Amino acid sequence: MNQIVKQIPLKDRDIILVGTAHISRESIEDVERSIREEQPDCVCVELDEQRYKALTNEKQWQELDIIEVLKSGKGFLLLANLVLAAFQKRIGADVGVKPGDEMKAAITAAQSLAIHTELVDRPIHTTLKRAWAKNNLWGKSKLLATLLSSAFSTEKLSAEEIEALKDKSEMDGMMAEMAAYLPQVKEVLIDERDRYLATKIWNAPGKKIVAVLGAGHLEGTQAYLEKLENSTAASDLSDIAEVPPKTKLSKLANWFFPALIVVLVAAGFFKGGVTASTALLIRWILWNGSLAALGTLAALGHPLSIIAGFIGAPLATLNPFIGVGLFTGIVQAWVRKPQVSDMENLATDVTTIRGWYKNKIAHILLIFFLSSLGGAIGNFIAVPALIGGLL
Repeated sequence: MNQIVKQIPLKDRDIILVGTAHISRESIEDVERSIREEQPDCVCVELDEQRYKALTNEKQWQELDIIEVLKSGKGFLLLANLVLAAFQKRIGADVGVKPGDEMKAAITAAQSLAIHTELVDRPIHTTLKRAWAKNNLWGKSKLLATLLSSAFSTEKLSAEEIEALKDKSEMDGMMAEMAAYLPQVKEVLIDERDRYLATKIWNAPGKKIVAVLGAGHLEGTQAYLEKLENSTAASDLSDIAEVPPKTKLSKLANWFFPALIVVLVAAGFFKGGVTASTALLIRWILWNGSLAALGTLAALGHPLSIIAGFIGAPLATLNPFIGVGLFTGIVQAWVRKPQVSDMENLATDVTTIRGWYKNKIAHILLIFFLSSLGGAIGNFIAVPALIGGLL
């Protein structure tokens, strides 16, 4: 066995973990060879239902309703999904491999041999929501910065560098770097999923199982499988299978900015009457609305979308159940309605900076994000400006 294949002999079962580098041609060959040689009872793949459908349904993007996505509050989730997928796709472009090709190869090989397959990964939306929920404000800021830099990155790796990602020393270095920079994200993306993958593999049917995983999950998944074998680990995943409900404190925190703005404007009234409170209100609207409009402008939004950002930002601040990105995104979708070609080319267009502006769906998401970011920055600047106006 080479270093990316781990055979775990258990008391009454045999589990073979095959590590991949998601955008590696050699990984596809490793996967196909392992399944053919091992002839397992079951093949487990590191996919959830949503990603499986995305890999196997080429018309998925054609069925996308961007306005419904924004209305249902899934704009950031779709944006994060696209950024992550685009980053992998861009890196793998030079070696002619698409992200997930090795998983498709595993499923195809299993089907050709009439072997049962199991999807063993946690739903991607749950993972992303948990990663966001577990971070404090500083962590969220770093996570957003990482996503934004990934969206506009032009980084490319050679075939040799991609294959090196399967090497344990390379992987250890990457995990250590992630743990240092974003420890909560590393916990959700790696540690929790190691446990989730191991438990799902453990519960898969059959005496002999081949599991196809990203190389970064090999060590952790093996360790947890061994714990399950020795009955020292819980097989219940309820604590990490769902997004934790918001606490009363976090729900109250959503109303912090609206309440603070109202209190500061009211304080202006008690200090200087209607004139003073009106001046503070205008100052807040200008900061909040202008920076949301500026974010929309930076995304090259339509003039009506820029106006929607200016007007919508204060309204969104006072109502935490909506965001300014909902206003700017829907207006942009109304004046620049996406075409079928935008849906068909979305996954490819988001791999380039030009594509984010050219593709109408990607452009709407970019406007949604930058207007939301601008509005948030405007609020943080406005509060000390209002306090200063009271002194």
